[in-house]
This record gives sequence, structure tokens and C-alpha cells, in this order.
Amino acid sequence: MAEAVLVKNEFKTKYILRGLACTSCAAKIEKAVQELPYVVEAELNLAASTIIIKGSERTKNMDKELQFIADKIENGVKVEKEGKRTLRQENNTSKKERAKDNTDITKKSNYQYRFWSGVGIFILALISLQVPILTDGFFNFYFKYFLFGSSYLLIGSPVLIAAFKNIKRGQVFDENFLMSIATLGAFAIQEFPEGVAVMLFYMVGEMFQEKAVDHSRRSIKDLMDIRPDYANLKQGEKTIKIAPEDVQVGDIIVIKPGERVPLDGEVLKGSSLVDTSALTGESVPRRVKSGEEILSGMINKTGLLTVKVNKEYNQSTVAQILDLVENASAKKAAIEKFITKFSRYYTPVVVYSALAIAILPPLFLAGASFSDWLYRSLIFLVVSCPCALVVSIPLGFFGGIGRASRQGILVKGGNYLEALNDVKQIVFDKTGTLTKGEFVVSKIKPYNNHSKDEILIKAAYAESHSTHPIAKSILEACEYKIDNNKIEDYQEFSGRGIKAVIDGQEVLVGNNKLMDQEQIDYQEVTEEATEATIVYIAIDNVYAGYITIADHLKDDSLKAIKALKQAGIREITMFTGDRENVAQEIAKRLGLDNYYAELLPAQKVEKVEELLKKQDKKDKLIFVGDGINDAPVLARSDIGVAMGGLGSDAAIEAADVVLMTDEPSKLVTAINTAHKTRQIIWQNIIFALGIKGIVLIMGTLGIATMWEAVFADAGVALLAVLNAMRISRNP
Repeated sequence: MAEAVLVKNEFKTKYILRGLACTSCAAKIEKAVQELPYVVEAELNLAASTIIIKGSERTKNMDKELQFIADKIENGVKVEKEGKRTLRQENNTSKKERAKDNTDITKKSNYQYRFWSGVGIFILALISLQVPILTDGFFNFYFKYFLFGSSYLLIGSPVLIAAFKNIKRGQVFDENFLMSIATLGAFAIQEFPEGVAVMLFYMVGEMFQEKAVDHSRRSIKDLMDIRPDYANLKQGEKTIKIAPEDVQVGDIIVIKPGERVPLDGEVLKGSSLVDTSALTGESVPRRVKSGEEILSGMINKTGLLTVKVNKEYNQSTVAQILDLVENASAKKAAIEKFITKFSRYYTPVVVYSALAIAILPPLFLAGASFSDWLYRSLIFLVVSCPCALVVSIPLGFFGGIGRASRQGILVKGGNYLEALNDVKQIVFDKTGTLTKGEFVVSKIKPYNNHSKDEILIKAAYAESHSTHPIAKSILEACEYKIDNNKIEDYQEFSGRGIKAVIDGQEVLVGNNKLMDQEQIDYQEVTEEATEATIVYIAIDNVYAGYITIADHLKDDSLKAIKALKQAGIREITMFTGDRENVAQEIAKRLGLDNYYAELLPAQKVEKVEELLKKQDKKDKLIFVGDGINDAPVLARSDIGVAMGGLGSDAAIEAADVVLMTDEPSKLVTAINTAHKTRQIIWQNIIFALGIKGIVLIMGTLGIATMWEAVFADAGVALLAVLNAMRISRNP
């Protein structure tokens, strides 16, 4: 292996591992990469066939080192560095992948032919045992060796070859080694039918496991179908097809009916129905028209749309979702990490234990037969194979993440899916999370000889640079055209409001905290409807009046709170920067356990830290929010949940779970999916260890035969895999 040339710099690189199908091999590759001196972390995603490597130094020969590791552990895996590709390169790669797929299909077809030939010979051999002329004498021994040996080699050749190659590479203790020793040992003591049967059912189990992995991989790839193939870039009167990665912000693209939206942008011309199901899981089409935002990943159904691109591809909605889905399976749950580590030490212990069972009793027990205890040790080896757990547990988490994705819920890793089972506290942000965030000016009250129009116009000028929903509602209510040249100075006070100089007049627009801060003699509003938000206005340090802004609860907020309580959530709290009486009324209507009002962004983090200190160590706290100010508290909570449909990029980036439909009730769906995933995984663990434990004891005592061992290994593995696949079925 060539010496790595290192350059001091932090790095994060993704590689594609084409042809990787073995679960245990994937774990070994990940471990070997993590042991490289300059690698800080390696996350291998079997479902997406990728590995992300994070390190303190960059090596020019990283791809060669990774290929060396892959060749050592699973020959045939091709390592490629992921990078930006042109449309032509994508097409060429697709051709290569199709050619490789055809080669793989040919190889599998050839083995299938050999496998079924071996099964046929095995059946013939079993029948021959019932023919009297063949059951006695010297001829019988060689006849059985020939028939059973031929079927054994035809069926088990991949296992024998893999075991031999792994021994040459120093990878001795794995399931191939276990099966090879057990079956060859059965032949050595002339238990021919059992030897072939063990290999036959092991290979059947392997086929089902491979099919299950492929099924999970396809379900992930199905989610990846939202990736756009091209963009129609408008150049003068012509349009050309280019890769979405090559489109720049500000470019104009054309989206025809039936095409997938390649990049986020604003509709300049046209109106159409768009299918948003790939992003939200909702099947009802949505209409977009000129002036509205359209997101990548949607499918244009009816009209021709001209769109101005406002985000580069790698920042677009579809790229973020693809990144989340691709990398979700790489973040392993604690139980996955345990099983991987467990199997690493488990197999050598099993081999040495089997060796002790074969050798020690004949040495120390009077009348003990070596062949009898060797047979028992072979049963021990067969039963002890950890495939049922090593394969079915990752499959369970693959399925759970895929199931959630189809429901419009993006879970960023198996660790977060597992953590959802232990949630006892949920904290909701108010605006845009429990409420619609669609504010409307409901009342304007002037004071001190000011008119309604005057204070509305002044407020609109002051709020013209703000992106807050309240600011937008004031701007929408003001019919006067805003001239930004009239704004001479502008200051924004987080959680309080805005100070601006407009036409030489100092204007204050904000809540009572801003009025108190600037020492304004104002009349605090107490008689207004408690759900309204009050915006106070002062002009040249004189109170000018107030504007009432109304917001409304989301349609399913009440249903979500009730369902969460039924799901066992102990405490549900609401955070808001709004007034005490507004928060109190909403908390009462929703039946919340607690609320905190008039909070600044930093205070939200402090409150979450207080709640975290009070809870038990095993319990988890969720914070649900949608705004850019929620990013710090999303990151600080045990599990951050972002509302993805209308949520800010910062909130989605900081969150661990993203609800694409902006419905609080989706959180209940996410928790239920986590419960179902954990339930099936523990079913597999208890079932596999229970059956194996019983048969191990029976085999050691001489009660069980190799046939029971076959069921305890291949049968249990097959049932565990089929059980794990139940998670990924359509909800």
C-alpha cells in the first residue's frame, strides 16, 4: 500500500462502495477505516452503499487505502469518490452501472443454476439411501461421498471460497468460517445428509437476507427518485438541457408538464398543479402561480412554468432531503453498535468453545466418544452463527427510516429513531408550529392625534426589512408603496422590535419591552382579545398607538396534543416570545401542561436546559420549532424536530427529525413508527437468542441433532429477516 501524502486540513469525503452487499463485511470495513490514524469518524451506510469519512488530515491516497481495505474484507467491491458530475458523465455512469448490473445478474444466474443442480443431486442422494443395494458395503461409502459431496460443493462453493480467501487475508473468524468448519466436520464423521442440509439452508437463508437487504436498498433508492435528471436552462429564445448542479442562482429555467422541478425558485410566469408527495407524503396536488415559491422535487402536472432559480442545487430542498435520506442509515442506534461489537468478539469465543466441547469431555469423562462430542461441537458451531441478529437489526432500522420517509417524516439516523421511544417531554414553539403563522392585521388604534393610516404606514416602513410573519402581515395590510430611500437608519432588537428613522422621524415598532426600554409613556393594552398580538408604535418618543395582529391555531394542533398524551408523553410545554395572556389562552385551549411566554431566543435555550436537568437520564426531551431563531434550541434538545414545509433552512439543518407537512400530528406518527421498529427488533433479539440458547444446551447434552441446529441457525435467521421486513411495508 502506497504511503499516504497528508495535507493538514479538516476534511469530510463521501465514497461510493459499489457491490457491497454483506452486512458483517460492511461493519468490518467501517471499523478498519476508523482505525486509520488520520480518520476521526467513518460512517458506512449499507443501504446507500456509501461511506462518509471525517478526519483531521486529508490524504491524496485515501481512495487507494479504502480500496485496499475493501479488497481485503470483501473482494469485488469497487470504491469511487463521489463528486459533481455533468449530464454526460451521469449518462455514462448509468451505462456502466447497467453493464455491471448485467454482469452481476449473469453471475447470480450461473450460481442459481449450480445451486438448483446441487439441490437436485441432494434429493437424489437422500432417495438413494432408501435403496437397499446402495446402503451396504464399500460401494455405499464412495457412492454417498460422491452424491452428497457433489451437491455440497455445488451449493456451498461461495461459502468455502469466501472462507478460504478470508483466511488468506487474515479474516478468520466469520460466519463463512463457522459454516465451513461445521459442514466439513459433519462430512468427516460421515454425517453426509446433515452436512449438506446445513449448507443448503444456510445458503437459502443468505439468499433471503440478500433479498431483504436489496429490498431495503431499493426502498431507499425509491426515495431517491426525487433527484432531478436535468434542468431546462433558458438562453434567450432557446432552452438547453444541463445538469441541475450547473445552474446558477438567478438563472431562468423552464419546467414542462410531467417534469420534476430541478431547483428551488420563484415562478415568474405560468400556473400549474404540482405533485408534492415526494416531499411531504401528501397525495393532494397543490396549485402554484406567478410570484409564488416552488421547491425542487415537486412534479409539474399541468402547465408550463418559467422559474427564476433562487438556490444552488446543493442548497435546494431536494438536495437537503437526499442528503438526509442517504446519510440516515449511517448514524447507528446503540443496539446496532452493540450487535456489531458483540459479533466481533462472539465468533472467536464460539469457535474456541466448540473446540473445547470436542476435545475436553473425551479426555476427562470415562466412556466419552470423540466422534460423539465432535458431533455436538459441530451442532454448537452451526447454532452459534450470529447472522440472525447481525442482518435483521440493521434491516429493522433501514425499514423504520424508510417507512417514516414515506410518511413525510425525515429521521436523520437510527439513533434518533431509537431515541423517540424514550421521549417523556415535548416542547413546542408557538408561532408557525402550533399556530399557522399566518398573521392578519385585525385592528388599528391611534393615539395622540395620529391617524390609522399614519401609524400603519410608519409601522410598514419600519418592518420593511424584517422577515418575521408579523412584519409581513403589516406590509400586506399597508397599500402604500414603500420607498426604502426614506429609511435613514435601522436597528432591530431581538425579541423586542425595531427602531428606524423615517423621513427624519424616529419610529419605534415593537412590544411592551421595547416601549419600556426606550422609556415611552404608553398605554398598555389589556382589553383586547387574549389571542391577539399587540404591536406598539411610537413616533419621536411619543406614543402613537397600536396594531392588533391575529393568528390562528393549526387545524390538527389539538388532535396532535391529545394523541401525544395518549402515546404516553408525560409533559407538553409551549415556548413563545408572545405576551403572557396570549400564551395562557392557547395553552388552555390545547390542554398543555405548561407554557413560558415573552421569551427571547437565548432564554428558550436556558429553559430547555432547566427542563433537561429535571428529567431522568434515560428520558428524552423533544423541541419542535420552525424559525431561524429556533436553531440553537433545536440543537440543544435531546431530539430537535423541525417543521420542514415552511421551516427555515437553519432550523432543518439543526434538527434531528424533519416534519415535511408542517403538521404537529406527524410527530405522533414518528413516535409510533419508532415504537413499531423497536418492538420488531426486540422480537428478533429475544426470539433468536432464545431459540439458539435452547438448542445450544440441547446440542451440548446430546439431545439435539444437526437438523435442529439448522433450524436454530438458518430458520431463525430467515424468520428474523422476514419479521424485520414488516416494518418497511406501506403504513
